[in-house]
Amino acid sequence: MSLSLRLDLRQSQSLVMTPQLQQAIKLLQLSNLELSAYVERELEQNPLLERQEDPDDATRDGESAGPSDADRSPLNGELPAGFELAGADNPGWAGSTEDGWTDPSRDAMPNGLGFDSLAPVGRGGSSDFRDGSDDLEAQLSRPRTLREHLVEQLHLDLPAGPERLIGLHLIDMLDEAGYLTGAPGEVAERLGCSPEQVEEVLARLQQLDPPGVFARSLKECLALQLRDAGRLDPAMQALLDHLHLVAQLDRAALIRICGVLPDDLPEMIAELKALNPKPGLAFTQEPIETIVPDVLVVPTSGGWRVELNSASLPKVLVNRAYHAQLSRSAGDKQAKEYVSERLQSANWLVKALDQRARTVLRVAEAVVERQMSFLERGVHYLRPLVLRDIAGATNLHESTVSRATADKYVATPRGNFPFKYFFSNGLPHTGGEGSHSAEAIRQQIRAMIEREDLDNVLSDDRVVELLRARGVAIARRTVAKYRESMAIASSVQRRRTKALRLA
Repeated sequence: MSLSLRLDLRQSQSLVMTPQLQQAIKLLQLSNLELSAYVERELEQNPLLERQEDPDDATRDGESAGPSDADRSPLNGELPAGFELAGADNPGWAGSTEDGWTDPSRDAMPNGLGFDSLAPVGRGGSSDFRDGSDDLEAQLSRPRTLREHLVEQLHLDLPAGPERLIGLHLIDMLDEAGYLTGAPGEVAERLGCSPEQVEEVLARLQQLDPPGVFARSLKECLALQLRDAGRLDPAMQALLDHLHLVAQLDRAALIRICGVLPDDLPEMIAELKALNPKPGLAFTQEPIETIVPDVLVVPTSGGWRVELNSASLPKVLVNRAYHAQLSRSAGDKQAKEYVSERLQSANWLVKALDQRARTVLRVAEAVVERQMSFLERGVHYLRPLVLRDIAGATNLHESTVSRATADKYVATPRGNFPFKYFFSNGLPHTGGEGSHSAEAIRQQIRAMIEREDLDNVLSDDRVVELLRARGVAIARRTVAKYRESMAIASSVQRRRTKALRLA
């Protein structure tokens, strides 16, 4: 057997995940808030990128406001000289592959690409502090925290010395709900004092406002609030000792244990429900996140119009004039390479933003076309829809459709809905033809249960019978699963609740 060397040419196809392709996939699956944060970071890092200011802002700064159509969409409008808009009107960009741009929606894209996490950053292209309000007092004002509220009372209630030091340590051991997270013995060991002294200070702190703070359990929290209101009698203490029976609505056992009349138990439970199980949350100010829809569905005389929400789309320009100036002034090779790389990065961001907008709009139009019955008649007419259906209608891959609908919202005359709301599996019709949307079935089950009364509490088997009478082929375990997903109690628990309310 002889060995020989030879040179062969072979052709093969492979999917190469270039940085530009990764960027396109990354931008497609971002929500509008994450996209804005990403663009803000790019504006800070790339000197050739500029934000397209709104006409109102330009007018306030003494600049030309421009045509009135410029603020209707980030994909149109006249631009200042030397600028290029990040949109569909960008010269040389029409979603083709002639310039090396590959549509990521044509191929299956692997998940878990290991993209860097996105963090909100400040405004780009601005060197002043005109981002917020000019009212400095309004910026500095904020609600008081639970710790500040308790420390102020501590200084008034406990004298300076060991007791106040113990109290400060106990305050630092509270969670956001106002519960004590550690054992008093830890404070005693840390400060070198006796556990009895810590317990005495804890008893003093449990009298502070709001009532119920410094509790170590739900039972103790409710007891502190009842004691503060002068309502912690032996019957209420017995009720607190058997909270599991309250959750089970075992009325007979509670009447026997508490030793009260049947008419008194509903009042005791109502008084218990009026208490605050998490008193510390009153001082927690969570920022309210407003949902900004990505797509608007507007009724017209001939049907429905689907359009992108321009308020959620970043408006970015490529400053060609500044690039030309930097290219002329760049002296060494390294500086020229940097300017060229920044221009290429800016161009790719422009194209990726445009491709993202086109893909989201394309998917939204296909979804609305298949869910017109929902828009016209309500949730009970929501059709079964899966990613494969939209992928076939738009000639996109299922992974692309999934990314285009992730964390995005649609504004319709019936309210704001996440894109995923319109996708659900179908349940077969008893006649064998057609199917029913799972979400529509959930709403039918909810409507049935909301209309029931004490004499007609629907079991899961009865719900199955009613749905089969409407032509829905469904199993009992499926009804139970849908009911539990909507946090609806079982028929036994609902019957007890209704009986207790009626009593």
